[in-house]
Amino acid sequence: MVNCCGLVSDRNVPVPLKSISVQLQVQDHVASVSSSLQYVNEEERPLEALFVFPLPADAAVCHFSAKIGEQEIVAEVQDKQSARDQYDDAVSSGQQAFLLEESDASSDVFKLSIGCLSPGQTAIISIVYIIELSVQADHALRFSLPAVLNPRYSPAASAASVPEVSSACVIPYTLSLSVDVRSSDRISRLESSCPLDPLVFLHPDHTHATVNLSAGHRFDKDVELFLYYENTHQPTAVVEAGAPTAQPGCLMGDPVLMISLYPEFPADVMSSLASQGEFVFVVDRSGSMECRMHHGKDVQMRIESARDTLLLLLKSLPMGCYFNIYGFGSRFESFFPQSVVYSEDTMEEALRRVKDMDADMGGTEILQPLKHIYSQPCHPDHPRQLFIFTDGEVWNTKEVLDLVKSHVYSHRCFSFGIGEGASTALITGMAREGSGHAQFITGTDRMQPKVMQSLRFALQPAVDNISVDWTVPEGVTVDTLSPPINTLFQGQRALIYAQLKGQSSGEAEGAVTVKYRLKDQPVTNQLQFTLKPTEDTGLTIHRLAARSVIRSLELEERAGGADAEAVRSRIVELSVQAGVSSVHTAFIGVNKDSKQTVKGPLLQRRVPVQAMAARLMACSLQCKRNTLHSTFVLFQSRLSSRKAGGSIMSRACRSVAKFFSSQPPPDSSDECCALRPAEPEPQMDPLLRLVSLQKASGCWELSYDLAYVLGKTEDEVTNHRPAQVDGSVWATVLALIWLYSCRSGDQVEWQFVAMKAASWIRSQKPDGLSQCVCDGNVLLGCQVTEGMLGI
Repeated sequence: MVNCCGLVSDRNVPVPLKSISVQLQVQDHVASVSSSLQYVNEEERPLEALFVFPLPADAAVCHFSAKIGEQEIVAEVQDKQSARDQYDDAVSSGQQAFLLEESDASSDVFKLSIGCLSPGQTAIISIVYIIELSVQADHALRFSLPAVLNPRYSPAASAASVPEVSSACVIPYTLSLSVDVRSSDRISRLESSCPLDPLVFLHPDHTHATVNLSAGHRFDKDVELFLYYENTHQPTAVVEAGAPTAQPGCLMGDPVLMISLYPEFPADVMSSLASQGEFVFVVDRSGSMECRMHHGKDVQMRIESARDTLLLLLKSLPMGCYFNIYGFGSRFESFFPQSVVYSEDTMEEALRRVKDMDADMGGTEILQPLKHIYSQPCHPDHPRQLFIFTDGEVWNTKEVLDLVKSHVYSHRCFSFGIGEGASTALITGMAREGSGHAQFITGTDRMQPKVMQSLRFALQPAVDNISVDWTVPEGVTVDTLSPPINTLFQGQRALIYAQLKGQSSGEAEGAVTVKYRLKDQPVTNQLQFTLKPTEDTGLTIHRLAARSVIRSLELEERAGGADAEAVRSRIVELSVQAGVSSVHTAFIGVNKDSKQTVKGPLLQRRVPVQAMAARLMACSLQCKRNTLHSTFVLFQSRLSSRKAGGSIMSRACRSVAKFFSSQPPPDSSDECCALRPAEPEPQMDPLLRLVSLQKASGCWELSYDLAYVLGKTEDEVTNHRPAQVDGSVWATVLALIWLYSCRSGDQVEWQFVAMKAASWIRSQKPDGLSQCVCDGNVLLGCQVTEGMLGI
């Protein structure tokens, strides 16, 4: 690969994209993102620029325009094939044209084509999209501006159309970002994975603030923003007036309502977590999982972090449940032929195999392992919970999502996107279609806290019989636009879009009631709302609602059926009417007023994105070469010791040695694939070390390793044991005291480990437990009560 720098691409030719300017406007939990991309043709011939880039999968692209000099061309949404034909006709006749289209394979990849830029000409492209901000475990609202577009792995036998991506080591364009936040709730703070200027509050009640990305940022990684309100979980209802020019009765002509609910479950129900279930962990073992979690110092490989996470998960499972672990790449394998009962023996066998897991299974093909899992019979009274860990580099996203959706009634799917560039369409889509929850682990995020939060969701009692009822004045009817709610989690937002038809003669209030059953208990959440539309919001809610309907229709179309063509027509009709993108439409703009046509053959330039593809390939090749080199050196030394100098094998060795002598030496400092024997064995985190010593039942046993984690000698721990308790109770009490005293900040990671331990102690009904806790506090220098330990 060419190491590029300056305004050149990987083919050492000028790159037309010079800068990206982004304006982010946030209203409560909805964001409008306006991006301006400046292109300059510095070459001596007319130019066509192609730019394949990522956008969030749930974004509704609603505006596309181009400004050339003083003239602005606003694109319109048309049927995709018609738009492509118009673009080709315009470019071939020398007219300037602009085309923006969503990838057929994945909803988070877009392709921008800019045709017939004359020499020296500048074009400023504007793209606007809107998106709902996701809620994180710490109640932050997350916005991500993706910079990295990972290559979508495609088997050689596949004929799938995967967008071609040009890549470069140094991105030759810069990014500026300004953020404007307005909210009905007070803004607490705003954090980012990238350097920000100070947050400036524009209103004394802290409901309006602005901030900018610090100058000089190179768009070489995702930009993540985390917005904290004082009361994120406040239910809200917003009514938006329809467009004055639209026909009443259609979606864009009627008022649209957006409801945000945060279900709060009864405390007594939430305190009891499920002790049954089938837990299937599916881990990406493709070559890209050998890359580091981020670019800091002494950072784990992705596969290493996955191994540590599996340790926590295996130790946290309840006794008597079922479990299995799959690894996948170009092929897949499972630890057990089918899910097995969780016991000390099966847990220990799984842990032994987890230690040997590596990123050694080639490409990324997730479809076959999922088909195999779904073909396995479910266990009665043990609901299946699927946990999928991947860096999201798959080529057949929509096929995967359709498969997950077809089995939604037999399982829940919890998905985890690892590293920058993980496909949002895949990760959020699997969770959405599998009635689960999605998490992204990026930047300096640790995988374990996010995964354990999802495990808590999986262990929560399942919500069923969900219904949504509307109470509105006479003369008004409600048409729900969102797909049916299949799942609810404690404290997680549920969004409902609805179209309000008709008019009320008097009352201006309505209500929505969400009813469900939770552990055989009926629960009701109700929210009152006003029918009066809010101030002008630029049809933001209408377009988000249209996007929701379009996505549902696209799923329906892919499911097949006699009316597939009618569904396609409805998608195109709604996309054009709302002015938002879909898989069957594209934005097309043609400069028909240009005084002169562009003559001469067109140069074609692909704008590079961050060089994830090339870097991963280089890492993979380097890793394989390093391993081969080490194997050869070992083999050669053994051969020499046997004095095989004149043999055929010796001549082969000399040939291989000649090859390696012509290569640079193995690079032990390689960012992704450093040869492990050259590095010192990393010290295990004391928390993970303690967790690794716990038995499946929840207890610990007295041992040298336990004493070492506690910072004591084995004799000190043994000699301080109260006479009335046995060694296992004493060891388990000490482990709990250490967790609550020394690692209280990491409680989300060890909460289930501690719950199992406390439950085991209670089951033993030991005498002198209070004295045992007191003696443990004295030994460890802590002050923990029995109540804190849950015993």
